[in-house]
Formats: sequence, structure tokens, C-alpha cells
Amino acid sequence: MSDMEIIYQQHAQTVFKYLLSLTNNADTAEELTQETFYRAIYSIGNYDGSCKISVWLCQIAKHIWYQELKRREQKPSNELDEDILPKVGSPEDEYMASQSKISLYRSLHNLEEPMRSVMLLRLSGELSYKEIGEILEKSENWARVTYYRGKQKLLKGGTK
Repeated sequence: MSDMEIIYQQHAQTVFKYLLSLTNNADTAEELTQETFYRAIYSIGNYDGSCKISVWLCQIAKHIWYQELKRREQKPSNELDEDILPKVGSPEDEYMASQSKISLYRSLHNLEEPMRSVMLLRLSGELSYKEIGEILEKSENWARVTYYRGKQKLLKGGTK
């Protein structure tokens, strides 16, 4: 088994969860995860070891996501993007779910950094506190405490 295969097995799930937290779409996250490792293969010589390999891979993934966002902005507005269309039951259920999500994400958006990032990675990406700590180059305990404080802030209705 090659070194890159080992790296893939050890870090693919972390990269996928990170991208899922950014994209909120499993199919898009999977596609971008594959692209991340494809690009990592060609730029592994640029990895200098100054950070964990999972952090380096997530940096590549974030860059790819930003490129995807730019590509989507350039797409003609009359085209339907299948991955952003809702896929739930009745119109009433869709409306209630979207209003709840909008309210939650609006509240999350108003949180200060790095609390916002921790909350998004935990809620959308379903990452563990350890993984969040690694991505943000902090400790697992820091991620746990920051998440708890963010949750308390949201429950109290407070932001910035």
C-alpha cells in the first residue's frame, strides 16, 4: 500500500466532514473530497510538515470549495442547481424546516470567530471535538469549551 493510500484511509473521513460542514451537501462534499486528494497527490512535494497532514488537506479542501463557489457564481442564473433544491416531504414540512434552518444559520452567522467555525464544524460537519481542534490548530478541550459557550450564547439569544 502506498503512502498516499494510507493518508487517504486515515484522513478522508475528516476531509469529508469538513467539506460537508462547508457545503451542507453530502454529494458535493464527496466530490470535493476526491478532488482534494487528487490535488494532494500532485502537490505532496509542497507539504513541508509545518502542520498536521489533516490540516494541510483541509486547507486544500477549503481552497477547492472557494473555487467551486466562484464557478457557481459564474453559472447562468436560469440554470437549476440540483444539489441546492430541497429534498423533503410536504410543502408545509419544507417551509418549517427551511425557516428553522434559516433562523439557526442566521444566529450562527452572527457569532464571533472562532466560535462560529467551531459551531458550524460540529453541527454541519458532525466533526468530533478532537477533529475540530486539529483543523483549527487548538486543543480538543478548547473546541469542546468553545462549542459549549457558543451553544449557551445561542440558547440565550445572544450574538456578537
